[in-house]
Amino acid sequence: MTAAEVDAYLAGLDEPHRSTLAALRDMLAELLPDAEQGLSYAVPAFRVDGRLVAGFSAAARHVSYLPHSGTVLSAMDPAVLEGLSWSKGAVRLPPDQPPPRALVEALVAARRRELS
Repeated sequence: MTAAEVDAYLAGLDEPHRSTLAALRDMLAELLPDAEQGLSYAVPAFRVDGRLVAGFSAAARHVSYLPHSGTVLSAMDPAVLEGLSWSKGAVRLPPDQPPPRALVEALVAARRRELS
């Protein structure tokens, strides 16, 4: 698992997906400075102590934030996810704007609590 894999993943994307996910990657790197970056299930992921904490992916009409948990999103305060499309394992976001930092902070914190 290497950051170079994430670099290659992002390089293969068209705009605006590439810059949106690059901004999300930067946020995650700031929030998880101890994380190892690489691919998991063929998409970028951040691992702390070998455990998946966060990831992201690109789709045709959206980008996704992946908490790598089937319970994090359903346990979130509904106000945090208000107005967003989400499923058990992903938050779907517009491809042309990075997610709000407060959202990413809340999602990372929830997953880290789950793992502790």
